[in-house]
Amino acid sequence: MSATSTDLFAAAQRLQQLGEPYALVSVVRTQAPTSARAGDKALVTSSGILHGWIGGGCAQPAVLHAVRQALQDGRARLIRIAPDVADAAREPNSSSDEADEFDMSCHSAGTIELFIDPILPPTRLVVVGDSPVAVALAGLAPRIGLPVTVVASGADAERFAEASQVIDTDDPAVVATQVAAGSLVVVATQGRRDLQGLRTALALKALKIWLVASARKAEALRELLIAARHDPREVNAIIAPAGQPIGAQTPEEIALSVLAAVVAARRTRREASADITAAEAAASTPTAAKCCNH
Repeated sequence: MSATSTDLFAAAQRLQQLGEPYALVSVVRTQAPTSARAGDKALVTSSGILHGWIGGGCAQPAVLHAVRQALQDGRARLIRIAPDVADAAREPNSSSDEADEFDMSCHSAGTIELFIDPILPPTRLVVVGDSPVAVALAGLAPRIGLPVTVVASGADAERFAEASQVIDTDDPAVVATQVAAGSLVVVATQGRRDLQGLRTALALKALKIWLVASARKAEALRELLIAARHDPREVNAIIAPAGQPIGAQTPEEIALSVLAAVVAARRTRREASADITAAEAAASTPTAAKCCNH
């Protein structure tokens, strides 16, 4: 049964609040026999169809395969699922030149075309600390499309008015339940609870961690973390001093230099993900049409 637009919107809101990536999959065209109709929609995560209707089980393996690719590279795509891809491509009004094609996974003679639109949560910047640099970061980051979560013991939400979330504790166990894994983290404690701030950062399973500190101070903190039995690989991956070398002196200048490094890391990761997905797709081209036929 197809879902109403209101149902889909409510389900999409829940996914966005959870920070979970998903795709809106829409049926563009069908050729009978098929249980789907043009205009049917569903929300699909990497685990499967969450809400809505885009046809029966015959098309779902190909849809899930394509959704997983879209969630990796962030690119929308059109797919076509047909009982015989070679013959279907010759049909009039076919959009096969633009679509990725898959064999139908069962013996139905129907054809279905679907548009897959990935919805990815924005990369979140977690700022650990209550220093002047932390305040500057929380003010500047939203202006470049980075929602900010501030983590600091006793943090005053009014001091971080631009942040979308303020967590007033730096207890790693508590913070880890409120911040999704995969964030970019800057520890800007600057002498106040440095070690605790780094412990919290490590608990978040971040993509990258930067520390606003001198190289000498950073090394001393790394030694303390390793002595406390934190994973040496994760500890040594902490980037310090943080930021690009622009001769920054004021808190705002330091924040700018750190954000330059954060943006570079974010862009590099997206490009690398797209390149990997393209390479995987190229490698699987000879068998792509039958990849989901089991």
